[in-house]
Amino acid sequence: MRSAFLRPVTRFSGIRLFSSSVSRDASWGFIGLGRMGYPMAKNLRLKVPKEDTLLVFDVNAASSEALVKELGADRVKVAKDVREVAEESDTIITMLPEPHHVKGVFGELFAMPIMPSPGAPQKLFIDCSTIDPTTSTQVGEMVRNSYMKAEFVDAPVSGGVVGAEAGTLTFMLGAPDSIVPRVESVLQHMGKRTLHCGKPGTGIVGKLANNYILAMENIAVAEAFNFGTKMGLDAQVLKDLVGCSTGKCWSNDINNPVDNAKKDFVGGFGISLMRKDLGLAVAAAEKAKAKLLIGRPALEAYEAVEKVEECKGRDFSVVYRYLGGEEKK
Repeated sequence: MRSAFLRPVTRFSGIRLFSSSVSRDASWGFIGLGRMGYPMAKNLRLKVPKEDTLLVFDVNAASSEALVKELGADRVKVAKDVREVAEESDTIITMLPEPHHVKGVFGELFAMPIMPSPGAPQKLFIDCSTIDPTTSTQVGEMVRNSYMKAEFVDAPVSGGVVGAEAGTLTFMLGAPDSIVPRVESVLQHMGKRTLHCGKPGTGIVGKLANNYILAMENIAVAEAFNFGTKMGLDAQVLKDLVGCSTGKCWSNDINNPVDNAKKDFVGGFGISLMRKDLGLAVAAAEKAKAKLLIGRPALEAYEAVEKVEECKGRDFSVVYRYLGGEEKK
C-alpha cells in the first residue's frame, strides 16, 4: 500500500470526467438524509450545475420533503425507493447510520439486476457511512461483481454536523488510484479536503483509527477536568494550560466538557455514535489481532454512560457528567 497523503480536493472547473458526452447533464443520487446526510445533499445540489438532477431517498419521508421544500421541486426529486435512485443516477452517495443499514440498502439494490441506460457512464457508488471494514469490503465486492461493472468506494467523513453544514468536511477515501480524480470531483461539492488512504476499505480503517484516538482523548480530558476542578483548579485556567502544553487536543480546545456542560451537552457528536464507532474500531482491531490495552475498557465506559438517562442523546463529552464533574450553567 502506498503511503497516504493529505491534499485539498482538486477543482475541475466543470469538467465531467464521468460522462461520455459533454452535452449530457449529470444525474446524482443521495440515500440517507439524516443529520449529516441532509446538509451534504443540500450542498451537493447547490454546487452542481443547475441543469443536473438530484434524486433523494430516506426512510423518513419528512426529511426528503423538507429538502424539496427548502431547495424547490425543480432542483430535488424524491425517489419511491433506493432502486429508483440507483437506476436513475450516475453517481450515488450513501450516508447511513449502521452497518446493517448499508447491507440492507445494497442488498435491495442488487437483489435484481439494474439495467444501465445505453451510453450511460459507469455508475459510481460512494459510501460515506462509518461502518466496519468487513461490511464495506463485502458491499464493494457485491457492486464490482455486478454485471453492470459499477464502482464502489468508501469515503467516511470527519467534521461532524457543523462541517457538513459548512461544506468543510474531510473525506477519508479508500479507492483505486484510477478513480480518485472522479471521486474527488464529487466530494469537492460537500467538503474541503480529501485524504486518499489507499485501496478500497482503507478509508474506513482510517476513520475508525482516528475516532479510536478521539474516544480515548475525550475520556482523558473529562477525567482530568473532573479531578483538576475538584482539587481547586479553575476550569478556564486548566483549559488554557492544556491548550498550550503537551496535553493539547481537540477535546480540550474545541469540545471542552466544561464548556459543553453550560449547554447541557446538547448537539455535537452523540454519545451513541461514539459508542458505535469505538465498538467498530475495537472489533476491527481484534479481528486483525492488533493488541489493545484500553480499547475494551473504554468501550464499556461509553456503554455505561449511554445507559444513564441524563446522558442519553447528548454530546459524547457528557462522560464528564457521568463522572460527576462540576457543571456551571
